[in-house]
Amino acid sequence: MFERPQGGERAVLVHLELPAEAESEQLPEFRDLVVSAGAIPVATITGSRHAPHSRYFVGSGKAEEIREAVNQSGAELVLFNHTLSPVQERNLERLLKCRVLDRTGLILDIFAQRARTHEGKLQVELAQLRHLSTRLVRGWTHLERQKGGIGLRGPGETQLETDRRLINDRIRLLKRRLEKVGRQRDQGRRARKRASMPTVSLVGYTNAGKSTLFNRLTEAGVLAADKLFATLDPTLRRVDLPGGFPMVLVDTVGFIRHLPHDLVAAFRSTLQETRDADLLLHIVETSSEQREANIEQVNQVLKAIDADNRPQLVVYNKLDLVERAEPRVERDESGRPQRVWISAKTGAGIEALLGAIAEIIHHDIRQYSLYLPPEAGRLHARLHQCGTVLKDECDAQGGWRMQVELRKSDWHALNKRDALQQYILTPKTHSRLAVGSEAP
Repeated sequence: MFERPQGGERAVLVHLELPAEAESEQLPEFRDLVVSAGAIPVATITGSRHAPHSRYFVGSGKAEEIREAVNQSGAELVLFNHTLSPVQERNLERLLKCRVLDRTGLILDIFAQRARTHEGKLQVELAQLRHLSTRLVRGWTHLERQKGGIGLRGPGETQLETDRRLINDRIRLLKRRLEKVGRQRDQGRRARKRASMPTVSLVGYTNAGKSTLFNRLTEAGVLAADKLFATLDPTLRRVDLPGGFPMVLVDTVGFIRHLPHDLVAAFRSTLQETRDADLLLHIVETSSEQREANIEQVNQVLKAIDADNRPQLVVYNKLDLVERAEPRVERDESGRPQRVWISAKTGAGIEALLGAIAEIIHHDIRQYSLYLPPEAGRLHARLHQCGTVLKDECDAQGGWRMQVELRKSDWHALNKRDALQQYILTPKTHSRLAVGSEAP
């Protein structure tokens, strides 16, 4: 479809310091992205400008410097650590005689390599097509020719219009398929909600150690590598917390600065697991000099996907890389766990983390004494599904005397559905002890 230079893996990197993007960690992170994509950096061109050049993004002199670097190194690809317009990308390709890719295109390429599931592949293709559709406009002049020949005469349709129509048709098809997959995910979420199984989602900056922690807690064996975006497809596993309560742990894709909007839009169904989670474990790389900035970037992405209102527990990982650091749990003024320091690689602090998770999830659990008549058999079964049954005795009339522990949300749901309030024997309720605490 496109008359573009064929690209290889030897790449020249281009990074400009701009007033709006002057962050020292961007260039090292960009190199990590390039290596994660499988390219080999052979030269790096840096510079600074007050504003991007309209024709080449860089100035004409810097563009010539890039061309010399391409010719000397034999590179087949030039990668920009910025977002290029379609016209700038095309102008640079004409000048440099090789393929040019911006930061968004590079991230999309990494996602395309990492996608393994059917849903992940659909999401990546949708994001790529949305990105590509903007590259058709004023990008390839040869696409402006009208079709001709027998059977094709008439009002006419330019090749550019044909390609745009085909891309839009494919985008609509992918959206329909993703909606179907999304409905299947919704069924799974509703089933977990009916079973009152809380969901805990791992979020954090890419390469913070989420998959390593996920494997440590679940023994799932998902790919955990020292690469950006090693995890793309979400994985769900059951984990038993202290006290015998189960939860569902979700490993998700990592976030990064300037995460392409097309990716966020395409992965909305996957990120729904994060939006609906009962608790977010915000994994932070303790040894990173930019950890505070990374925390802020993750929170910005969470806000973009409407997940910023979910409860968070910040987990400082990779403690083994910090000298004289010990695992610990930090609490806020009310005594609620706020930060946990661990090493997923060595297992240090994992038990404290599980205890903190259990404490947060189950802090609102109450104990109830109930008497259910024989005709309330369905409610009896639901109580066994929703909570922890401490006592269950059947009397001569066929009724049940029960002592159960329920979360507030489960209590309200059962009371609304089955009028649970009428079966309470004693109005007094007792708060469940926090994990690791002692009775007064």
